[in-house]
Amino acid sequence: MSAENQKAFKRKLDGVVVSVKNEKTVVVNVARRFKHATYSKFVTKTKKYHAHDESSLAKVGDTVTIIESKPYSKLKKWELFKVNN
Repeated sequence: MSAENQKAFKRKLDGVVVSVKNEKTVVVNVARRFKHATYSKFVTKTKKYHAHDESSLAKVGDTVTIIESKPYSKLKKWELFKVNN
């Protein structure tokens, strides 16, 4: 199986880059919307993911897609798939 076929089965998330201060690492803020069970109101929750960016393509404010990968460190378990500008 080629590398492209393996990446097709991994989870993908879309988010906005909020930090590029570390080398080869970007912090991506991912927002998800869901309906509250009791109040039937739509709620937006956000979570930050640390992603591996080998060639430092992403800049702060870019919309990016990240995919699951092998653990690079304690926090980095995602890698940059593409920049969606």
